[in-house]
Amino acid sequence: MSILVDDKTRLLVQGITGREGSFHALRCMEFGTNLVAGVTPGRGGTTWEEKVPIFNSVSQAVSDTGANVSLIFVPAPFAADAILESADAGIGVIACITEGIPVMDMVRVARYLRDKPVTLIGPNCPGLITPGSQCKVGIMPGNIHLPGRVGVISRSGTLTYESVNQLTALGIGQSTCVGIGGDPLVGTSFVDLLKLFEEDSETDAVVLIGEIGGTKEQEAADYIKDHFTKPVVSLIVGTTAPPGRRMGHAGAIITGTAGRAEEKVKALREAGAYIAPSPAEIGITVQAALASR
Repeated sequence: MSILVDDKTRLLVQGITGREGSFHALRCMEFGTNLVAGVTPGRGGTTWEEKVPIFNSVSQAVSDTGANVSLIFVPAPFAADAILESADAGIGVIACITEGIPVMDMVRVARYLRDKPVTLIGPNCPGLITPGSQCKVGIMPGNIHLPGRVGVISRSGTLTYESVNQLTALGIGQSTCVGIGGDPLVGTSFVDLLKLFEEDSETDAVVLIGEIGGTKEQEAADYIKDHFTKPVVSLIVGTTAPPGRRMGHAGAIITGTAGRAEEKVKALREAGAYIAPSPAEIGITVQAALASR
């Protein structure tokens, strides 16, 4: 098993004819993802790579191909509307890679999606991957992944890859890996994904990578303490970040004590999570956590 994407995924790529969309769509297809459609307004009726049909709208693509997952590479000024178009067409899982979407646009998206049966991953994220189903919906390097039973959730794209690379080097495979994005407002939280991993009988442990800013990690700690029954290994980055200065991601800024790395580490440790001392020690910390079960 896995969460969100698997061998039943029928992928649609919005912005497939652009440079980034085309490059990463091809990488997804090479990994084994069932890519059934692309959407570029004005290019409907043509094909991409001489095999994938292109449509003018998501609703038409869904109607003709049965697409159920969308991957978005639309420029920031139009990305919010692309998300809403997928939701209106009945897409159940949407991964938005686009960065730089205005916060007020995402407020509008969040309000619109609140009562809809849609899981939005991102924006400003690497997407998600289920190695055992050869299903990649995003921009992560597929070759570093290994099928297995450890889930990965991360606010950082680069540290998603780093943690996976360490796990694979130790022979520890992954069930599903999800990069939730580093913007102040994203579609899916740590808690949302922890709930799914808790229900997944083929996930034995979870790696949770957080960073400074906000209280998402403390909310995850509360859920882990009261509801999560599997080992959690956590890394919080940004321990040396000065207050009030944005560090990389738009959401990585300390505004008060709750956003500080030490507060997040304290909450997760008190919830029973294993704390990786540094980014270089994620893999061996997972190895130790699994050995202690």
